[in-house]
Parts: sequence; C-alpha cells; structure tokens
Amino acid sequence: MAVGARLSKWLRPLVHLGQNGLTRTGAAITTSSALTMIAFWIAEIIRDRPAHPYEGILLFLILPGFFVLGLVLMPIGVWWRRRELRRSGALPSEFPAVSLRLSDVRRGLAVIAVLTVANLAILSTASYKGVEYMESNQFCGLTCHTVMAPQYTAFLDSPHQRVGCVGCHIGPGAGWFVRSKLSGVRQVFAVNLDTYSRPIPSPVRHLRPARETCEQCHWPDRFVGDRFRVFKTYADDEQNTATTSVLVLKVGGRDGKGSPGIHGRHVGAHVRITYTAADSKRQVIPRVTVARDDGKTEEFVSTDPLPSPAPEGGETRLMDCMDCHNRPTHAFQLPERAVDGALAQNRISPQLPYIKKTAVAALRAEYPDRDAGARGIAEALAKFYSSSYPAVYKDQRPAVDAAVTEVQAIYQRNVFPNMKVTWGTYPNHLGHQDFVGCFRCHDESHKRADGTTITQDCTACHTILAQDEKDPKVLANLGLE
Repeated sequence: MAVGARLSKWLRPLVHLGQNGLTRTGAAITTSSALTMIAFWIAEIIRDRPAHPYEGILLFLILPGFFVLGLVLMPIGVWWRRRELRRSGALPSEFPAVSLRLSDVRRGLAVIAVLTVANLAILSTASYKGVEYMESNQFCGLTCHTVMAPQYTAFLDSPHQRVGCVGCHIGPGAGWFVRSKLSGVRQVFAVNLDTYSRPIPSPVRHLRPARETCEQCHWPDRFVGDRFRVFKTYADDEQNTATTSVLVLKVGGRDGKGSPGIHGRHVGAHVRITYTAADSKRQVIPRVTVARDDGKTEEFVSTDPLPSPAPEGGETRLMDCMDCHNRPTHAFQLPERAVDGALAQNRISPQLPYIKKTAVAALRAEYPDRDAGARGIAEALAKFYSSSYPAVYKDQRPAVDAAVTEVQAIYQRNVFPNMKVTWGTYPNHLGHQDFVGCFRCHDESHKRADGTTITQDCTACHTILAQDEKDPKVLANLGLE
C-alpha cells in the first residue's frame, strides 16, 4: 500500500471522530495556555527580573498543567466519540475517504505537523521552566511565606545568600530531586491544611549527607591552618564599656598534613565518630564512639544522668560537618550578641548611655506579633531616653532614631511569633559562647572504661591571646588597633 493511501486510511477515523466537543475543548485549552506561556516568557526576557512567587506558580506550574490537560483531552474526546457511536450502532464500518489530493487536506496535515512540533517544543520549554522555577530561591522561600519566613529571612542575612537553596537542601542528581519533590507534596498538604509544625523542626532528620552537598564547594582536604578571630563585647553599664577577646582557632585539616586541628580530629580521613543523641535536637549526647583505620575503637559514655522526663526522638549518627555547623545559613542570633555586633560596627552609637542594656531589654520583651514588636521597641527606647536622659534625647535624637531602627531590624531578623520562633529557638552548635555547642561532648563527663575523658581543655581547640581586655596589647603589636 502506498504511503499516501496508508496515511489516508489513518486519517479517516481521526477526521470523523475528532469532530466532538471534548476534543475541541482540549484544543482550545492547549492553544490558549500555549499562547499565554509564550507571551509571559517573552515578557520575562524583556523585564529581566524574577517572577513573583505566586505569579510563578500560575505561569510555571499551573498553566503547563492546563497545556498538558488539553493535549490529553483531545485523544480522549476521539475515544469517547467512538465509544458513543459504537453504543448507538452509528459507528460506520468504513469512514468517509480523505483525499490527500485536496489542497485543504494537505494544508490541514501541514498545520497539524507544525502544531505537533510546536507543542513538543512548548512542552519541553515549560518542563524546563517549571523545574527551574521550583529550584529558585523565590519559590523555596516566598511561596509558603508564613512558614518559611524565619528561614528565608536568616538566609538573606547569611554568607550563603547567593547560593541556591537546592544546592544545600537537594544537591546534584535526579534521585534527591525526586525525593525532595515527593516530600514537597506532603508539605503542600500540611500548609493548606494548616497542620505544619510551629516552629519548623530542626535538625532535618533526612537531610542529604554533607559530603554530597557542603563538600561540593567546601573541599575538606583544603581545611588547613589556623584562623585569627577578634570578638568585641559591650557591658551593661552607662558607658557601654567595650572589651575585646582575641583567639587563634586551630582549624587544622583532615588529610593528616601538619596539625590535625579541629577538623582533623572530628572528620579526618582516618577517624570516624559515631554518637548517640538522646533527644531530637541532638543536645543530649550520652555516648560517643571513635573508630580509626587501624581498627582501634574508643567508646566514651557520659556519667551525667539523662534529663527527667527522658527526652524523645534520639538517634545514632555518623558525625559530619552539620553536627557542628548546624546553622551554616539559617542562623539566628541572641539579642546580646546581635547588639554587640551592631555596636562594634557603629550601626548603634556606643555613645548613647546604657544603650546595650536598654536595647537588650527591649528585644527580650514579649510581643504578640512583629508589628507590635517594632512599636514596642521604639516606645521603650524613646521612653528611656526622654525620661532618664532628656538632654541626650534632644541633642542626639538622630543617634537614638538610628538605634531604634537597628534594634527593630535585629528583632525582625530573629523573632517570628506566629511561627513560635524566638530567642534561642534554634541552638547553634558552633562554639560554646551562646549555646552548649562543643560542650555536648567536651564536658569531661564522657569517659572511656579506663577513665580517660573527652577533653575540655581550652587549648585543644584555640589559643587565647586576649580575653575581655579593654585594649589588648596583641592587637597593638599587630597594628590592628
């Protein structure tokens, strides 16, 4: 049979059965969705800015869904029409002939071929744009605004603000991408049914291992040398007296070259540390096991009793980067530390009497919502200076107003009453200044059978060059005053 005859025979039922409402509806839906998407893609290129989160949901997720729905409805309409004709006995044994010699038929086939190619191109582009949008920071942080507001706000104020959310939360490869989207379906239902946790639980129990995400950028074999750190704190007195501490952190490396330091001791190439946490936040660690390449294993068991009532949700875990750097991006400060930082950078004037004490007191007060917090902070500082230091309030009003703005910003970055996120909700395990951190294990209470403990010696991790000194000599010697 000639190609033309075969094509004509194939077209007969489609032409005859395609004349139904469902197929026409599908064609209309697909055409209108396609035209809308193309118009938006052109507009997106022209305006050169990311789509609004809810606009993106409509144009990158919902419209492509309608486009596919229309494509599916067209063959369903043909099938349904055939079924109805067969039931009524009106299905012809042979459909009317379709002659390819007719120019109208040939033009129709050409249009169908062009539309098929165009549909494939549109569907491919829509799929790509949809995946691209679902991996954008705007989608992750702003779509579920109330739920993700604390994490997204902290992300924007972090060293990783220019790193895509998916780089850390998903990483490369299709497997984790699919897992994340399946988990996302559950989260969508939780948001719509208002059953999500407040606050969002941390740590994430099924987070991808750090070696497959963090280590794509932070190469462990290059963690070498020491780090020089200067910390400035301010007292609660009238002068906001500043003192400085200077440390050298023994960061070290894990490849065995030179001093192993902190990284080499904990995630070195020849050591594996497993710990058992008694609680879901990994704050209480009763057992630590160290396994080495030479086959030696050391087990340290805490002599401290577990809290009463006993915590729930513990686990046994192989230690990695996230056990110390547990808030590498979504970090929340305590008010004292945040105000110290603002004073050190002159975002708050240290010349304002009692500003450290007054600001911290205003931040730690309880407010029903964030707007009330902003108002309460402004009222607290204005009332204090207008009543206790009227001359300062009059002569240094711009400094007072700047302090109000900065203290409000500190509050807005760290407290979200509607998500039950307040000071200390998310402990930071890095160090031990604000939270127990390192001392979860380095407490001299974790002992081996022979009595050896996990050390709490300060010099094991850092060398203190100055501690709470007004004018550290070491900084003068280094020309860093």
